[in-house]
Amino acid sequence: MEISINSLQERDAEELYQFEKNNRQFFEQMVPSRGEDYYNFETFKIRHGELLVEQQENKSKFYLIRDNSGSIIGRINLVDIDITNEIAEVGYRVGQEYGGKGIGARALKLLLETEISVKKIKAKTTTNNIASQRILEKNGFKQVYIDENAFKMNGQKLQFIDYLLEL
Repeated sequence: MEISINSLQERDAEELYQFEKNNRQFFEQMVPSRGEDYYNFETFKIRHGELLVEQQENKSKFYLIRDNSGSIIGRINLVDIDITNEIAEVGYRVGQEYGGKGIGARALKLLLETEISVKKIKAKTTTNNIASQRILEKNGFKQVYIDENAFKMNGQKLQFIDYLLEL
């Protein structure tokens, strides 16, 4: 399957909301919930608008991962862009039905091939998210730190793992 990454646009709000809502349970198995309000469409539209402003101000870059038919199958973001220190943080999520197909790794590769104004990219995942760890490592990220502070999520004791890519 061919994929593309496209900058987040105002017109994407409703389709992105449906994607997030449809994959909520799946995502919340691996990452902390975004909270109940996030899944109220009116609140979602406000948050969507805030992301567009952040993108316009070059503080972050938000992309949708789309398949050949143009449907959203994931998202990938470069956030907290610090031009002075030339560092940013990457985050991504791929819909449940597209997991295990290399979509996340290919989307991250596409992101790294775009015009990136930083020399270092940080990433963070949880100890139970093996797929995310593989995506990062496949794209050259190195594990730099495992947070000693464990937390409980979905009945599991987890820790955050920090990664870094130096370009």
